[in-house]
Amino acid sequence: MTVVITYGTYDLLHYGHIRLLKRAKALGDYLIVGVTSDDFDKTRGKINVQQPLEERVEAVKATGIPDKVIIEEYEGQKIDDIKRYDVDIFTVGSDWIGHFDYLNEYCKVVYLDRTQGVSSSQIRDETDSIKLGLVGYAGYLNKVFSESKFVNGIHVDGLCTVPGNFLPDLKSKIEFSTTDYDEMLNRIDAVYIHSHPSCHYEQIKKALRSNKHVLCESPIALNVEECVELTELATRKNCILMESLRTAYSVAYMRMLLLLKGGKIGDVISVDATCTSLSTNSQGINDELKWNGITAWGPTALLPIFQILGTDYQSIHIISQCEENNPTFDTFSKVDFIYPKAVASVKVGTGAKSEGELIISGTKGYIYVPAPWWKTDYFEIRYENPADNRRYFYQLDGEGIRYELVSFIKAIKGRKRANEIESSITYAIAKVMEDFYMGNNKTYI
Repeated sequence: MTVVITYGTYDLLHYGHIRLLKRAKALGDYLIVGVTSDDFDKTRGKINVQQPLEERVEAVKATGIPDKVIIEEYEGQKIDDIKRYDVDIFTVGSDWIGHFDYLNEYCKVVYLDRTQGVSSSQIRDETDSIKLGLVGYAGYLNKVFSESKFVNGIHVDGLCTVPGNFLPDLKSKIEFSTTDYDEMLNRIDAVYIHSHPSCHYEQIKKALRSNKHVLCESPIALNVEECVELTELATRKNCILMESLRTAYSVAYMRMLLLLKGGKIGDVISVDATCTSLSTNSQGINDELKWNGITAWGPTALLPIFQILGTDYQSIHIISQCEENNPTFDTFSKVDFIYPKAVASVKVGTGAKSEGELIISGTKGYIYVPAPWWKTDYFEIRYENPADNRRYFYQLDGEGIRYELVSFIKAIKGRKRANEIESSITYAIAKVMEDFYMGNNKTYI
């Protein structure tokens, strides 16, 4: 008996998939089909899969073509499977020619021509396409544009920024540029806002009133009242309002949270996050539009605090070093929290530099995420006995931007808030911003 094996994601199963499976089956007597898991797809950079694993597996089984369906979960599994199932032929589409030649050592490798004119990527692009406009003042929008190319269904059509800051290299790549926000809103379906935090509230409100979906750099507002107002407006308009915090969409970061919930380090008693830089004007084009330390780095540093310990802290103390005669522009701030059974601290700043690490202490061990932790693809769980330590590696492409864009599309499609950042966390971040600007619980140094 000749055993054949093949692998694929099989998202939105189509005629091309079925034709390939039939031809694979014709190569032998017994066909094994490996369906890649969601996590493994993410490590390979395939992030825009629409269907969950269970649906994809059932769709493959329903064709009646494979004799056995398995799950592909890790790098190197193909060799393990070939040995385990005594496979004679490994086959895959011709777009992978040469990539799996190393498997010839274990079995025969056959590349099959793919069906032209049909693909899951094409189907996703046609069914989920949205026109996205970019709003802001910084070269960071170049990254957003570049990362959007990896996400099916997103087309960056417009750029809206202030006069003299059109970002010429980006302007030449998109359909239109304007300084008129209303004009942009008339020509797009959704906006990505990376403007100064003081502009977020009005820009978001205008977009939502125009029935546009919004992905906005955190914080989405500088006080809780405005934050709640925007959230309620989005609900009434049946629009998506999503906070841009790229770390929340990192595979490594999400896995770390799951391990914490599983009790890997016992009860968490302390969370310490540091985010600093020496950029004096990286976010704006003039002094009025510079981002201070608390808005530039605060939301990122606060994210693990609120996701791990919750938002019901007992007290907060903000210690800030500010520019002379400007108590609302901090170059460095330290924010301390006290919880019923834990403490937390963040250090943020645009005028000071420190080791950008994340340390989570527990009753059984601790988690260490090295700098820059907000771009993490690696972390360690450490114990009293070093022999028990564990290291975890997960690929991170594009600083997490492409992952949040995928989540944004899925939220729009399902007309529900993305679940990576709960509304309570959005409000808690806004509350810290409000305390800072109002001078509440604040000490100056």
